[in-house]
Amino acid sequence: MDFLSMAKARYSVRKYKDTPVEAEKLQKILEAGRIAPTATNAQPQKVLVLQSKEALEKAKDAARFYDAPVLLVVCADKETAWKRKYDGMNSYQIDASIVTDHMMLQATELGLGTLWICWFKEEVLREAFDLPENIVPVNLLAVGYADCEPASPERHAELRKPLDETVKFL
Repeated sequence: MDFLSMAKARYSVRKYKDTPVEAEKLQKILEAGRIAPTATNAQPQKVLVLQSKEALEKAKDAARFYDAPVLLVVCADKETAWKRKYDGMNSYQIDASIVTDHMMLQATELGLGTLWICWFKEEVLREAFDLPENIVPVNLLAVGYADCEPASPERHAELRKPLDETVKFL
């Protein structure tokens, strides 16, 4: 499947089968995140892989992840991330989001469903997983086998703005 076809086929999964994600697939997903570009190649990402019943139970108080068998907590070290000199903008959120996107698309290519989650209680994750102050949870990525009808790849024709509304050639 070419990239655009795969990207159009990806959708947010909110119902998962009670089937574990194979270790080989999980490693490939994590590798996709590892090779993701980051500002100045600082690689500030720290990914927590929650897959044990105990870890997933702890995370339930932080976010709704629809009983996915794997929850990736994508964090970033705000101390080691690149900072723009003239205004101090810190790239940690951008870097963590690029990592999340790479892992999400790799999961799609492997036949797994995902849900990118930004609505979560940071303080619950911090306490549950003993995160130091410099490590910031940025995104959650639920991963597993979808137990629902896939969204139509053609939905983007109606749900997305046309290019002429989002792109300007100069």
